[in-house]
Order: sequence, then structure tokens, then C-alpha cells
Amino acid sequence: MSRPLKDECGNFYLGYIDAATGNSVEELLQLHPETIKNGILSIPNNQADHSYAPGKWTIKQMLQHMIDTERVFSYRALRISRNDATPMAGFDENMYAANASVDHRSMEDLKKELLLLREASDLMIGSFNETQLNYRGVASNASITLRAVCFIIYGHNLHHLRILKERYLVK
Repeated sequence: MSRPLKDECGNFYLGYIDAATGNSVEELLQLHPETIKNGILSIPNNQADHSYAPGKWTIKQMLQHMIDTERVFSYRALRISRNDATPMAGFDENMYAANASVDHRSMEDLKKELLLLREASDLMIGSFNETQLNYRGVASNASITLRAVCFIIYGHNLHHLRILKERYLVK
């Protein structure tokens, strides 16, 4: 099964799809889980409250955003994999961030939650067959295939790990 075509999702997701290398969902599962896990584990705990500019998310807020988005995209994947054509609303990541209290959470806790969610997502994605990967749903007012959602899940994580390296200077 190939990479998603441009008509398999809204244009706003194409950057995430581009961030995920590989030519199939099977290759995503081979190429990215360990890279993402190592990227998450490499984030220094002592930089938890670091932000690269005023008004930008702290690293803890970024991890919480990755957690929230993993849940949203995984839910979309589940719904589409079950051939549920009921439209799914978008979500406002800034509203989520403003309402997710991370002050009382440790970096270890956030990392652990994200890694467990990632593992569950990988297992779910690995369970999809080729017929399911072609199913379409509607999310954020755009038609989207399950295959595209799988690429978006990995690409979103890789995108934020790149931002952590480039802007937050996390090695």
C-alpha cells in the first residue's frame, strides 16, 4: 500500500504526511516508533518549563499537546477503521493547551503517558488491513483516509520532535 495521495486529506495535514518517511503504513511501523520513542526519552527533564520565546509553549505544554493530539488522531483512526462515516469535528490545540494544567505534572509522567499512548497507537495501526486503510471518513470538514491518518500520526510526532531540536535546542 502506498503513501497517501493529496486528495486523501485536507491540505493542512500534508506537512505532517511529508514529515513521515516510508512508502506504506508497514514502513511507518518499521521506521518511526523507535525514533519517536528515543526523541521523547532524550528530552532533558530539567528543561521542562523552557520556552523558546515569550508566549510559546513550554516543553511540558508541548508534550501535553502531543499527548492530546495522539489521542484525537488515534480516535479518528479507530472510527475510520470501523467504517464510521459520521463527521468528526476539528479541535483547537491552543484551547486544549490553555485548559490542560501541566504545572503539577512531572516530565517523567508526561513522557510515560506519551510513550504508552504511542505504543497503543502502533499496535492499533499494525492491526489495520489494506481494505481498512482505504476507508474514508470526515475530520475537520475534510475527507480523509485511514492511511492518511496513520501518516499524520507519525508525522505530527516527528514534526514536534524537530521543533524541540530546532527551536528549543533539545538534543
